[in-house]
Amino acid sequence: MQISPEQVLDALKNVEDPDLKKDLVTLNMIKDLHIVDTRINFTLELTTPACPMKDMLKNACTNAIKHFVYAEAEININVTSRVTQPTNSSSLDNIKNIILVSSGKGGVGKSTVASNLAVTLAKDGAKVGLIDADIYGPSVPTMFDLVDAKPGAVETADGKTKIIPIEKYGIKLLSLGFFADPGQPVPWRGPMASNAVKQLFNDTNWGELDYLIVDLPPGTGDIHITITQSFPISGAVVVTTPQQVALADTHKGLAMFRMPGINIPVLGVIENMSYFTPAELPDNKYYIFGNGGGRKLAERFDVPFLGEIPIIQS
Repeated sequence: MQISPEQVLDALKNVEDPDLKKDLVTLNMIKDLHIVDTRINFTLELTTPACPMKDMLKNACTNAIKHFVYAEAEININVTSRVTQPTNSSSLDNIKNIILVSSGKGGVGKSTVASNLAVTLAKDGAKVGLIDADIYGPSVPTMFDLVDAKPGAVETADGKTKIIPIEKYGIKLLSLGFFADPGQPVPWRGPMASNAVKQLFNDTNWGELDYLIVDLPPGTGDIHITITQSFPISGAVVVTTPQQVALADTHKGLAMFRMPGINIPVLGVIENMSYFTPAELPDNKYYIFGNGGGRKLAERFDVPFLGEIPIIQS
């Protein structure tokens, strides 16, 4: 039996990306289609190496071809990702995407979200780094149980000395907290803090990364301006809690990304501490800080609402 490329592509038009709401052929995700007799080989190019639906989409492609083309076809699908390199020139040439995790208010769980985002991306197959840019209150050493860890250094081929980030859970980690004693204050003015953050980016041997997650300090200060104007940022995730005081500050933080000279895409809003679920009543939700504030904020700025994270008694 002779199978044509048109038959295969017509079949794959029945497979839709659940997030983008379009079929894989229209989205140009089918690459390198090669057919010999009843053997069909092609590449499924996803938008991210951490796509949680890659196995589902791969199985859906196989089922569509067998249903619409030939039930006995031998199908080999190579899954890759379309992680694009920013066009801006940068000293971070081997880092494909820099994602900021931001909040207008301190204490909303921004560092927790940034850490879990990094771990999840790494578990799903991406090469990930995490910078703790909160110079005055670094949390990453504590989050990863690395309070006493100290980064090393290496001399590069051009004679420069680069910091070697600490690795845990497959993530390359760097924080000013690794260079200061626990409890030691950092009474730096804005320019000094901004220069320290730039060094964390530029003077580190990051290697090749799909994603560099940046845990920003709360607010909208010098460090935010330095990072957004010095490096090619792919997008930002904004974290809030349901309380009105947090939402008001997060509104300002989100608006900052749309200011002239910054213009960074906001990938979405996450509402942390949305409700409380007691251990003895795992199906109950108690909205102790209010309900729906994060979703309304996302709607106001016309950005995706990425979900609610509960408080769970453990």
